Amino acid sequence: MGSHENELPSAVTLRRQVIFWAVTFVVLVLCLYVLRQILLPFIAGLALAYFLDPVADWLERLGLPRLAATFVILGLFLLVFVLALLLVLPILGDQIASFAQKLPGYVNTLVARANELTPPWLLEMIQQSGPKLSGSLSDVASRLAGWIGSLLGSIWSGGMALVNLVSLAVVTPIVAFYMLVDWDRMVARVDSWLPRDHAETIRQLARQMNEAVAGFIRGQGTVCLSLGLFYAVSLTVAGLDFGLLIGILSGLLSFIPYIGSLVGGILSIGMALVQFWPDWIMVLTIAGIFAIGQFIEGNFLSPLLVGDRVGLHPVWLMFALFAFGYLFGFVGLLLAVPMAACVAVLVRYALKRYLSSPLYLGGSGPDPARAGGEAGQNSESDRTT
Repeated sequence: MGSHENELPSAVTLRRQVIFWAVTFVVLVLCLYVLRQILLPFIAGLALAYFLDPVADWLERLGLPRLAATFVILGLFLLVFVLALLLVLPILGDQIASFAQKLPGYVNTLVARANELTPPWLLEMIQQSGPKLSGSLSDVASRLAGWIGSLLGSIWSGGMALVNLVSLAVVTPIVAFYMLVDWDRMVARVDSWLPRDHAETIRQLARQMNEAVAGFIRGQGTVCLSLGLFYAVSLTVAGLDFGLLIGILSGLLSFIPYIGSLVGGILSIGMALVQFWPDWIMVLTIAGIFAIGQFIEGNFLSPLLVGDRVGLHPVWLMFALFAFGYLFGFVGLLLAVPMAACVAVLVRYALKRYLSSPLYLGGSGPDPARAGGEAGQNSESDRTT
């Protein structure tokens, strides 16, 4: 009887914790959904501060005050960024405007190339199944290309693009500056708010989340910069039209798993078919550049810089991308992996608590030796659960 009475407070406490964290998660998602239109510069600033925080800590250990270290880091970063913009932005702007204008013609050319490469028996089958199918596909492709071209042109030349660019250029460094200066102070303040009975558990979960998020933001951010530089230089040297634009776009979109390589490969190979046809050597050269980039990323960059610290199965990763992208748009795609990694840490912890709770064990109750052994497991063993 006494054992049953001891189990009831534990079950009630566990239920209260589950309800509290579930409500907190729902409120967080609702806030992100309501504010999704204005989040991009703040998220960019937070990611930049998170990316540069280890450098600030290193300078602080060398004896430089935190404020001075922040000024040095952001000053050097902004200097390199502005110089890169001054060198690349005019060329990039011309390529975006020209690409948007020529995109419908490129799509029509690719449709013609596809008709030439399609086996006669397949063309005959298509014509027999629907005489207007080929023309309909060409019409749809032309309209889609025209819409994408108009969208790119309006994004580049429209007033909203200027507002977004100014907000990113102004708000992001300010947010990054204050986050870098106050990072340790904010962490200490949040730690002081933790319930004392559960402070160590929350700290352990926060450390696991930090490891996963840091592995993705810092590691994947470095991968993106490396891939963008490699693709831009390689495609430009190979002579591909709009090689700089396609290379930079592929590198930046590599922050979103699967998207960067997919978009970059389709754009570059399609552009090569339009520009170099029927020179298959050049087409295969462009395809080879992306194959080399993916090989370097998959075998060297990602294992070295990211590793398995995110701890997400590819299926759940794709689900997170679709779900967050559907709910929050482009900002959701940026948040998908870090948020999914944090949720995965909480799910693993909840599963561990459930497996040692009376709800799972029934009337037998938890085994103290087993519970003690599970409590001592490290985060690496939790990740494999």
